[in-house]
Amino acid sequence: MTTFSEIAPQLEGQAIEVPSWAYGNSGTRFRVFGSPGTPRTVQEKIADAATVHRFTGLAPLVSLHIPWDRVDDFGALRRYAEDLGIGLGTINSNTFQDEDYKLGALTHTDARIRQKAIDHHLECIDVMHETGSRDLKIWLAEGTNYPGQGDLRGRQDRLAESLRTIYDRLGHEQRLVLEYKFFEPAFYHTDVPDWGTSYAHVAALGERALVCLDTGHHAPGTNIEFIVAQLLRLGKLGSFDFNSRFYADDDLIVGAADPYQLFRILYEVIRGGGFGPDSPVAFMLDQCHNIEAKIPGQIRSVLNVQEMTARALLVDTDALRAAQDAGDVLTANEIFMDAFYTDVRADLAAWRESRGLPARPMQAYLSSGYQQQIEADRAGGTQAGWN
Repeated sequence: MTTFSEIAPQLEGQAIEVPSWAYGNSGTRFRVFGSPGTPRTVQEKIADAATVHRFTGLAPLVSLHIPWDRVDDFGALRRYAEDLGIGLGTINSNTFQDEDYKLGALTHTDARIRQKAIDHHLECIDVMHETGSRDLKIWLAEGTNYPGQGDLRGRQDRLAESLRTIYDRLGHEQRLVLEYKFFEPAFYHTDVPDWGTSYAHVAALGERALVCLDTGHHAPGTNIEFIVAQLLRLGKLGSFDFNSRFYADDDLIVGAADPYQLFRILYEVIRGGGFGPDSPVAFMLDQCHNIEAKIPGQIRSVLNVQEMTARALLVDTDALRAAQDAGDVLTANEIFMDAFYTDVRADLAAWRESRGLPARPMQAYLSSGYQQQIEADRAGGTQAGWN
């Protein structure tokens, strides 16, 4: 069986991008809950993201959301992040909070509204130039509530045209990643509901257009690792939004609902060449901490991804392939399960200590005094949230 010492070098440089909005107030579909120490500005969000990286060594980038994180000088914001030891990552657009987008944005029948949505994405590309960001991530809350409400094919045609306009504005080193979600907030149909629809659009755009796979955006029972394998096979998996859910899109801590699923996904990522220094696949989190503390929630998530990555790397691929080729069903499954059940926590703790990181990042954070300090420093003002 593969040992931890054999796979340890492959853990070097693992990077998991954290979202700025995870540090703001969020909640259920019915209520947003506040908590002491919540950032009031994008700078305070970045400071919290840098704290996660300082304790874990796993989160060197923070993704921004426009307009939630809009500032007058993104160059200065980039320098602020760099001074804290991290960079600015993916730029996320927002076409789901404007009154004009009630019936669609990039798919709207009104050319004026479509152009407004396109212009917002062009603004995001301008932000990318200033921040040094590689990826523009697009998630669309577009669809219809009733049969006959909209022309399903016409909406796809307008979406394709809008995406083309956005894609053509990208710089040579920049990418467009198109997310999908099989339902919500539309009740009858969603314009980009699955990986196939996202793939169809990005394949038509070009090589720098890829699919973003949010692990919470699937119907119950969906074999997500199969989707991962297929997109990697096609060269179209651009990024992950890692989170977890029990029923619908809950944006919970990664691995909270089904650690074995996370393991299976990461095995296929590794199997398909989506992990490592030369991989084009970005590991990101997409979480909204409803009731739990925000920074510890992000620490827990990045550690969960690291742990399941280590377990997936422990799969004895030579023995597995031999069993598969021999049609030995139970041995193949046993080899797979042996890696999943291997407890690597002590090994990872020692690995972190050897790199000057705390062996137990969560406990180190809780005893650092940072949480108490931000609760005192951030009293007053308006806390950041869905605004």
